[in-house]
Amino acid sequence: MSWFVHPLTKGLDIDAPETTILRRRIVREKAFLRRVYEEWYLSLVCEIPQGEGAILEIGAGAGFLKGIRPDVIVSEYFLVPGIDVVLDGGSLPFADGSLKAIIMTNVFHHLPQPGDFLREASRCLRSGGVVAMIEPWSSRWSRLIYTHFHHEPFHPDAQQWSFDTTGPLSGANGALPWIVFWRDRALF
Repeated sequence: MSWFVHPLTKGLDIDAPETTILRRRIVREKAFLRRVYEEWYLSLVCEIPQGEGAILEIGAGAGFLKGIRPDVIVSEYFLVPGIDVVLDGGSLPFADGSLKAIIMTNVFHHLPQPGDFLREASRCLRSGGVVAMIEPWSSRWSRLIYTHFHHEPFHPDAQQWSFDTTGPLSGANGALPWIVFWRDRALF
């Protein structure tokens, strides 16, 4: 897979904060990639309800949502420049009912204990609050790509939602959103 790695991050530890800082630079400097993120962010911002409550972005390290929506609280699992708070998605440091939205871009499938996150999101969101996310999905095409050409694990047949993690970015199951929100919808 190393031929898909950007030259700036080649050979770097994917879990290192320095790699996330370089990815932020790449996302901002590559016009096509920046446009993709802008489209994602604009679609997520449209899902934010009106009214009281803060907006939290989880896993914001390489992104730029704050440039589109300045009132968002941007967070990351480790300290990188431009982050408002360092946190773990399974233990949110916010009061009950204090958030109106939680925004995530390619984060949910990295949460080794997604049930913990869902419980915390439910606790922290006010009535009518939302979790809005952009995530990989499992289809015939994506299974081919994610299984053979992507560096992250993709296990649509996983029997459990949780997985052992090797790090905040290297640990993943790219099929997790599909598993939780489609295959196991009744359990969800």
